Formats: sequence, C-alpha cells, structure tokens
Amino acid sequence: MTTSDLADVKAGLRALQIEVPSWAFGNSGTRFKVFGQPGVPRDPWEKLADAAQVHRYTGAVSSVSLHIPWDVVEDYGKLAAHAEDLGVRIGMINSNVFQDDDYRLGSVCNPDPRIRRKATDHLLQCVDIMDATGSRDLKLWFADGLNYPGQDDLRARQDRLGEALREVYARLGDDQRMVLEYKFFEPAFYATDVPDWGTSYAHCLELGAKAQVVVDTGHHAPGTNIEFIVAFLLRQGKLGAFDFNSRFSADDDLIVGAADPFQLFRILHEVHLGGGFDPASGVTFMLDQCHNIEPKIPGQIRSIMNVQEAVAKVLLVDRAALGVAQQAGDVLGAHGALMDAYNTDVRPLLADLRSEQGLAPDPMAAYKTSGYAEQIAADRVGGNQAGWGA
Repeated sequence: MTTSDLADVKAGLRALQIEVPSWAFGNSGTRFKVFGQPGVPRDPWEKLADAAQVHRYTGAVSSVSLHIPWDVVEDYGKLAAHAEDLGVRIGMINSNVFQDDDYRLGSVCNPDPRIRRKATDHLLQCVDIMDATGSRDLKLWFADGLNYPGQDDLRARQDRLGEALREVYARLGDDQRMVLEYKFFEPAFYATDVPDWGTSYAHCLELGAKAQVVVDTGHHAPGTNIEFIVAFLLRQGKLGAFDFNSRFSADDDLIVGAADPFQLFRILHEVHLGGGFDPASGVTFMLDQCHNIEPKIPGQIRSIMNVQEAVAKVLLVDRAALGVAQQAGDVLGAHGALMDAYNTDVRPLLADLRSEQGLAPDPMAAYKTSGYAEQIAADRVGGNQAGWGA
C-alpha cells in the first residue's frame, strides 16, 4: 500500500460517523426478563451523557437517536442544546406505535379508524419533535401484522398504511425525511404489514423523494443476500438509513459482526461501491442494538470498533485489481481481491489513526480505566432506571 493509499483509507475512517440509539443505554432483556444494571440512565439527559462517552473513546458518534415516548421531555430545544454541549447532536426521531393496548391488532393498519387516528397523530407529534430538535429523519417501524389467515384484509391494511404514510409525508419540512423500516416477522407471524425491503421500497417510491428505506441487518430471513438489497437501494437512491445489528436466529440485537463478520464486510463493500459512505448520499448509519447482558457503554464502543474494522478492510480492497479480474472472468482472482483485504489485520492501522486523532489507541481499555462506570453507579441512585417503555 502506498502512502497515498493509506492516507485515503484513514480519511475514509475519519469521515465515518455512526448514530447510537438512546435506548441502548437503558435496561433491556428478553421476553422473559429485563435485566437491571448499576448506573443505567434515568432520563434522556443521562442517556445523552452516556452516548457522549462512546464518542469520547471512538470519535465516531455523530448523533443520538431518540425514541418517543421513551425520551419525552418538556423542552426539546434544551435537550438538543444539551446534546451539542456534550459534543453530539439529536439524530433520528423514532416513533412508537407498538406499546399501547390499543395497538394489539395494529396501529396505522388497524381496522378501527379511532386507533388509526391515534397512531397517525403520534407520528405527526414526532415530526413536531423533529422541528424542535433539528432532526432530519423520522424513523418508522410498525409491528402491525396478522397471526392468522382471515384475521383481516391484507389489501385493506396496505391501503390504511399508505393513507397514514401520505399524511405524515405531507407534514414533513423541505429538509426532513421519513425512513421506513421493515421486518419479516415479529410480533406478527402469519403476515407482517411491512415485511421486506420491496414493500418498504414500493411505499417510499409512491410517496416521493423524502421517503427512504431502512435496512436493518437483523431483520432478514436466514440466507438473505443483504448486500444485494443494499446495492439495489443505493443504485435507486432509496437507501436512507442502515442499522447495524447481528443475528444468529432473528432480531438478536447482538454486537455488530458477532455472528458473521464476513457478511458485515460484504455488505459494507457494497455500501462503499454505491457511494453510501459519502455524506452527500444521505445514508445514516446507526447501531440498533439493546444489549441485555453486556455493559451498556462498552457494548456500544465494541460495536463501533467492529464497524470501523470492517470499513477499514473494505477501504483496503484493491478495486483496480478487482475490476480487472471481474472483466476477465477471473473468478478466483476476484474472490482473492476481496479475501486479501478481509484477512488483513487492520487493528494497528486503527490504533495509529486514533492516536493521530488524540484518542486512546484502545477504546475499550481506555473506557475501563476511566472510572466513568463506577462514577455513574455511585451517582445514579434513586429514581427510575430507563428501559423498555421508559
């Protein structure tokens, strides 16, 4: 690698920014148990403080996603200013139309017009919060779906979904977007109303340029070629956000890259080829993980480190050699170009880059010795710890 090539790789890594979710710092668990940890934030202000710690040791956290109503405050302008003071900003506003008894049979797709109105009003409230915080993106994920054939009219539910999306889309400002997430199952097991990228893409295409698709790596059936989906959506200019996750079975919320680091590399290779790392593309990268048994802040730090390692390897791919091999039909040569980059140990490169940025070469070790974990465990006594639903 030439000095110029190394400089390009480091420049790409410096530009990489990853949003972290506020809910990653609260207590979470399985269907059976939510596990409490000492020092967990009690409000959005403390969540932002913890997110800022992730940025302090990685240098890669541009923004923090909020989840409404989990992160409701009286003054969102003050919360946004608090984030800026900590060196981050408010990112996506995530709606929640799945934790209310009214939504047992769905939210915007519910057959009851009163419940659909309630859900849509919540989405509009989230746009108000975007206005107050300076957020660009409204992230929409719907748990709506059916468990049994005949439970409801599949076509009618798509009509209801489209109606709600159009109303919210019309409320967006000129510089705002909605990003529509999909998930092939859970909690609905027979039919989910937004089950795949094609359904999300079709609705976004109908809505217009301010509607984009979210790809979450944990939301696909086993064997799905996620890198193809990413390549297609980038080609169409419809990839609005990319959520890092890792799965062995389903939406496991594991540290990114834990299950299949080569898959992560393949996906990010397509992101790079499609220009997704260019800020002009508008793609937001976010960790969408609730760590149940891992300490919260170190779990986010490790995830970002894993993403940085994968991106570093992607940036090391000899694209000229890869292109020559592809044009020549040299199957093994093309595969080898990818494997040479993937098998490179990029940890020394990243340690050097962090030192150049004034960061500790080993973020995990630096956080562990910082005393922050002990400090918040001692200080955050009393009140209610944040968690699912708070």
